[in-house]
Amino acid sequence: MLMETKDKTFFFVAVIIISLVVVVLTRLFYVLYRTGKPLRAKCLKSRSTLIVLGSGGHTAEMINVVALLQKDRFVPRFYIAAGSDKMSLEKARVLEDSLVEMSQDKGVSPKYMQIYRSREVGQSYITSTGTTLLAIAHALWLMMKIRPEVVLCNGPGTCIPLCIIAFLFKVVGIRWSTIFYVESIARVQRLSLSGLLLYKLRIADQFFVQWPQLQRKYPRTQYVGCLM
Repeated sequence: MLMETKDKTFFFVAVIIISLVVVVLTRLFYVLYRTGKPLRAKCLKSRSTLIVLGSGGHTAEMINVVALLQKDRFVPRFYIAAGSDKMSLEKARVLEDSLVEMSQDKGVSPKYMQIYRSREVGQSYITSTGTTLLAIAHALWLMMKIRPEVVLCNGPGTCIPLCIIAFLFKVVGIRWSTIFYVESIARVQRLSLSGLLLYKLRIADQFFVQWPQLQRKYPRTQYVGCLM
């Protein structure tokens, strides 16, 4: 009798595990199928938007992208930059202040946040293991707090944990976030490491490049010309 009970318990546990695996895989394939598809008509409402800023050229390009957006459709806006990058958030504030001055409509105030970096310039790979885990945990906490419907990024390594978490949120049903990735204009012949990861893993819903030869080399990208 004891053996029969154990066998039944094992059988039910196995069935539950297999069922969960099937559900997760089915959801994963559905998310991958939907990735890159045009937004549905009902999605044309205003959507909470996470904007990931890098340093230097990355921030300049992203500021140009944000300046071109229909602002009333991407609200509220959340700006995130690495903890050691103070200049990027200041540039975002300048942009938002100019938008308020032009429209004379305060609307929904943007939020500015910082995130731990996985690895600082010059940091050893051994010590970066701990900081990477800390960065992932911080990214998860921020994404649970924001739960954006749109993620905009253009290459800084900071965007990788945020985009992966946004993708996992879609798989488990927490939040459906549409991820837009704009490759830097500095990338003429090949994608950046961040871009290549998001492209190969099919995490980005829409992937934009600024050089036609990149679009020919990576056919799932969209050529949009120079955004600078």
